[in-house]
Amino acid sequence: MSLPHHTPVLLQEVLTILDPRAGETVLDVTLGLGGHAEAFLKLVGVNGVLIGLDADVQNLRLAESKLHALSGRADCRHANFSAIADLDLPPIDILFADLGLSSPHVDDPARGFTFREEVPLDLRYDRTNGVSAAAWLAQVPEEEVARCLHEFGELPSSKRFARVLKERKPTTTTAVVLAAESVYRWRAKAVLPQIFQALRIAVNDELGALETLLHEGPSLLRPGGRMGVISYHSLEDRRVKQTFRVLSQAPKHPETGQNVHPPFFTLLTRKAIVPSEDEVTLNPRSRSAKLRAIMRSVSTPS
Repeated sequence: MSLPHHTPVLLQEVLTILDPRAGETVLDVTLGLGGHAEAFLKLVGVNGVLIGLDADVQNLRLAESKLHALSGRADCRHANFSAIADLDLPPIDILFADLGLSSPHVDDPARGFTFREEVPLDLRYDRTNGVSAAAWLAQVPEEEVARCLHEFGELPSSKRFARVLKERKPTTTTAVVLAAESVYRWRAKAVLPQIFQALRIAVNDELGALETLLHEGPSLLRPGGRMGVISYHSLEDRRVKQTFRVLSQAPKHPETGQNVHPPFFTLLTRKAIVPSEDEVTLNPRSRSAKLRAIMRSVSTPS
């Protein structure tokens, strides 16, 4: 099985900050094509374990074939990280998430994530679960469509465009493009990425899944364990930043306001780590990436 070309984003920065070591257990909740996971597995060695999750079955199979050729143990599971609390996972040394679209999602029109070719309007990472974008548009009220377009895509004239989508009931990507052209005219090309981002986030409940990961993930870490998240837009980064900041603050007494315990987590990134100019030149898709990370205190109660 041939693997599409894939360049892991912020790879060296991820390895430096999360510092995978021999014998450790790594949980990669966005396996994709296994670029980051491959580097993790090489560093944790034959006594280490890599657990990889992906909602996309095709990506999972591609990554599995790559990782099983390496030494070390790779346990690849078909799962969305929104189900992380139900997966019977062992204590984790490194938890990693790269929230961006994988290369096949962008490059392979058959995956249904492009608006440059006519394909069925689906946008699901996991086509075995949930409803397609076409079905979602047909089912939800116009007001909900407008809200998602506004909140998830920061789309101008979101109410008007939502009305057109409900009237036309598009079932292909091209039908959405034509609807956009009818509303936005010459600006349509500029707003299409925002439209498809908003629909994708809504259909996959991406922000809900991220909230679950940020709530459940830190408790899976061993003392000294590290968690890193790469985000690609402000809706994601804001949630990661706020959660990590709260986790890194010392618990306070409700009456006195005094610290009752040292912080249970430490920030490993005071500011978000962004790609170098060289990386952006070599891999333009990395341009908007931001990496944030925390470490669980050795003294954290289990």
